[in-house]
Amino acid sequence: MEDIHRRIPHRPPFLFIDKILELSKEGCRAALTVKPDFSFFQGHYPGNPIMPGVLLCESVFQTGAVFLADFLEDESLTDDSVTPVLSRIRDARFKRMVLPGDEIEISVTLIDTISKFFNLSGEIRNNGKVSLTVSFALALVKDEGK
Repeated sequence: MEDIHRRIPHRPPFLFIDKILELSKEGCRAALTVKPDFSFFQGHYPGNPIMPGVLLCESVFQTGAVFLADFLEDESLTDDSVTPVLSRIRDARFKRMVLPGDEIEISVTLIDTISKFFNLSGEIRNNGKVSLTVSFALALVKDEGK
């Protein structure tokens, strides 16, 4: 977890990756053990808990932020005064449900960059089968107060 906390500002209860599996110049692979005691399962859905699609997307976006933290070589862009912010979601497709106890693998690949915007594609696999695909963009936003 320390590797993740060092790279991105997200913290529990809004952190949806728990392990970095691989980092490269092309992308990142991470993992999440979907714990049955996650609080959102109480309401989504009682008696038939399913991980919300929006939180699956968030795990992909957080994996993208971990990738950006390593990808950017200019340390002035990756200090505490910069936050990776979601700027676009395209073509999210939900193919299989993710349930309590599942261990998912999240992968992100860099497509291109335009100025401070990073276009990426992401995928979640559960037991080797695709659960989600999504294309998205992250922007680096500088906090002028820091």
